[in-house]
Amino acid sequence: EGSDREAGLRSLAAQGMDLVIGVGFIFTDDILALAREYPGTRFADVDMAVATDRAGRPLPLPPNLVALKFREEEGSFLVGALAALVGGSKTAGFVGGMDIDLIHKFEAGFRAGVLHVCPDCRVLVNYAGVTPEAFRNPGRGKEMALAMYNQGARVIFHASGSTGLGVFEAARATGRLAIGVDADQHAEAPGFVLTSMVKGIDEAVYQAIRAVQAGTFAGGVRELGLAEKGVGYVYDANNRALIPPAVRARLDSLAADIIAGRIAVPSTR
Repeated sequence: EGSDREAGLRSLAAQGMDLVIGVGFIFTDDILALAREYPGTRFADVDMAVATDRAGRPLPLPPNLVALKFREEEGSFLVGALAALVGGSKTAGFVGGMDIDLIHKFEAGFRAGVLHVCPDCRVLVNYAGVTPEAFRNPGRGKEMALAMYNQGARVIFHASGSTGLGVFEAARATGRLAIGVDADQHAEAPGFVLTSMVKGIDEAVYQAIRAVQAGTFAGGVRELGLAEKGVGYVYDANNRALIPPAVRARLDSLAADIIAGRIAVPSTR
């Protein structure tokens, strides 16, 4: 599988493309090696796992490579607050896929959001595994979600790829609510999806393309949060009835406080 990924990227680079884009942290090693091998080609990787020094500072990337990253914790904070405000219980749940730093950002933000509006609430947490397979195990997702619902959770947020399909199944089976991730997942369980924490991958990729066209492309880490419209949550006709106007206003206020720096959202557990 890894050799296939590298071969695909290498083929594009060898054709002299203006920009080669990988989507997912799984491309990190391949795209980093190819950026060094093809210095005349620009590369971008969404959710790239950027190495850091002992102080936690990102290590320099090749000048022809940009890591497109997101402050997932900020969007997760908002859906955590939402879960606490409308859940009707003192318990919320988080189902993660692979137990890695990227998914910890979702967990940390969600927990912080829940506790910000409900300090005496508790957040149940479980992960599907420690390998990439943890993102492809709906059966495990359903098992974990059912356990959390049985412990009193009324709303569960998943950041687990297709493992989250099992979370939606559990929500339907118990009549509870789930929160989707990355894109609008309402269609997975209409009536049981409270909202989805969305990432503006399209916006990040668009900005990278525009930078190439404008001659302003620069390597390094490009991070998008609430202020850059890189993260947010779905609020539309499909879920408006589940989110009262007063709760919507509270979330708008919290978002403004995060953007202004009045609320510092943690990105680690």
